[in-house]
Amino acid sequence: MTSRLRDKYCIVGVGETSYSKYSGRTTRAMGAEAIRNAIVDAGLTADDINGMLSYHIGDSTTGPEVASDLGIQLDFFMDCSGGGSSIEALVGLAVGAIEAGMCETVAIFRSMNGYSEVRVGGTGARSATPVRGAQLLTRPYGMLGAGHMFAPVFMRHMMEFGTTSEQVAAVKVAHSKHASNNPKAFYKKRCTIEDVLDSRWICKPLHLLDCCIETDNAAAIVVTSAERAKDLRHRPVHIMGVVGRVTKRRGDSYYNDAPITTAAGKYAAARIFGLAGVTPEDIDITGSYDAFTFTTMMQLEDYGFCAKGEGGEYVSNGTIELGGRRPNNTSGGQLCEGYTHGISMVIENTRQLRGTVDDYCPHWSDGIHSYDYSEGGCRQVRGAEISMNIGWATPVTGSALILRR
Repeated sequence: MTSRLRDKYCIVGVGETSYSKYSGRTTRAMGAEAIRNAIVDAGLTADDINGMLSYHIGDSTTGPEVASDLGIQLDFFMDCSGGGSSIEALVGLAVGAIEAGMCETVAIFRSMNGYSEVRVGGTGARSATPVRGAQLLTRPYGMLGAGHMFAPVFMRHMMEFGTTSEQVAAVKVAHSKHASNNPKAFYKKRCTIEDVLDSRWICKPLHLLDCCIETDNAAAIVVTSAERAKDLRHRPVHIMGVVGRVTKRRGDSYYNDAPITTAAGKYAAARIFGLAGVTPEDIDITGSYDAFTFTTMMQLEDYGFCAKGEGGEYVSNGTIELGGRRPNNTSGGQLCEGYTHGISMVIENTRQLRGTVDDYCPHWSDGIHSYDYSEGGCRQVRGAEISMNIGWATPVTGSALILRR
């Protein structure tokens, strides 16, 4: 597969709010702040934005509301329902909308009070909703949250390939090291393998520290043409290829499409690398959806960064750490920085490719970095040229995005 759209569009602006346990604000207010920050970051004004996309799970605000607060007149908008695979897919839809002539510059946002209001997991307001439809097969048996429903996939991987809890705990350890060099990360403290294994069980084989955190926050990116991007504030980050919401053959069930140890990346890999014109070996940085430690491992396997069954070794041998062959989630990801349904990892990789990661280096905004990855130091990857973001909604649904500087 090839693409005539390769490098024709760019991410030109990124922005977010703080990550907190209690924002004390509406999702509408936070969404407006994040989009404004992204617009300013791009060197644009509200008048330059005429397209808007967002995603939610009945827990956010709509594009027209946020656009009204910012004084933006929209020629195109769409608010879709979706979770972890949404941001990569919406980048593709933004490219399509501009290519079709419906608009010229698109803001994409996700705003959620994921801790203080409707929580993504099985507690809070969501747990009080009536049980109906397919939920009759899960919720009466205690399968309320994503951890309950995805854990059997990880357990099967352990049985088939000998993957250990110690190996996947290394994902949390790596991401905590990265978060310790991220001033905006919610959890900055570095942890050890023992810390993960000693944390309480949530749903075997998942410990508490195998699970992402929940936060209140909003984040946004701005997409426009490469031609227009030449005149904007930052080095353009080009969109090489994107696939959105690829499913396994049985997209209606986590367990009815064998092997359950395979994620949707198995079907998306050839398409995304073909569209981008690169291979896994060409990727310098990955941003994988770390709702849990093992989701990172499975995705990296199925997109070909290592052979199937070797994911445990891949994530535990230093490859994914800063200073390693291919760092992953250099902001700390959703395990440590904050839970954003995936958009923050696209923001992080955009900053990495610009060379302006907001770490503790005194002159990071000028692209000057020490490359000292010790605690409280740098997190900029030296010489990063190409990044890949991998989205996970469930084991059977996923998206991917490849960017270059």
